[in-house]
Amino acid sequence: MRRERALRVVLIVVGLIFCGLAYPLMMFVKQEPALAMMLSVYVTLGVFLLLAARDPSANRSLIAFTAWSSFAHAVLMAGQAFANLIARGELIGSVVLVVIGIAFIALAPGKQTVEQVSGALV
Repeated sequence: MRRERALRVVLIVVGLIFCGLAYPLMMFVKQEPALAMMLSVYVTLGVFLLLAARDPSANRSLIAFTAWSSFAHAVLMAGQAFANLIARGELIGSVVLVVIGIAFIALAPGKQTVEQVSGALV
């Protein structure tokens, strides 16, 4: 029960952080169109994470997607920072994304068995 509660808290916190990217999104629309496009995906993901907090076990694939895409983004950002393609300060974002990925993997709900699903329907 604590694990599910912790997962709900993480879903809400990360969802709110991602939704909070709507403000910088508006600032970067004309200056950095590619960044604005990426932020729009994160804002959308934030909305769905907030919705997933209602029933995390029914949203396992969304949670897994968020975790693994966070890892992929972090690896790409770190590679770009070490290749001096982006500022080294961007490594902070990589660390945050890795923490998000680890939290979701560690707290991810298990698969429901047939008995659990049929019991829930009764």
